[in-house]
Amino acid sequence: MSIDFCWRPLDALPPGQPGRVMAIGGGRGLALRLRSLGIRPGAVVRTVAQGPWRGPVLLEVDGCRVALGRGIARRIFVQPLP
Repeated sequence: MSIDFCWRPLDALPPGQPGRVMAIGGGRGLALRLRSLGIRPGAVVRTVAQGPWRGPVLLEVDGCRVALGRGIARRIFVQPLP
């Protein structure tokens, strides 16, 4: 039996592809802030757009759009969904 650990940072998810949040790296404050935005382990997110030149990442979670900076997006690990 093989376990697929194909997690990647949220900013590496191609626009339009959904992914399931698997882990959040960082402190408790960051995890609580992201949870208030609906971004928590198990949630399905979809990258809508990525700003040019290392700009923000626009994503959709629970029907709402949220913009995150690249530094925060790199701390959110997702598993790409088909």
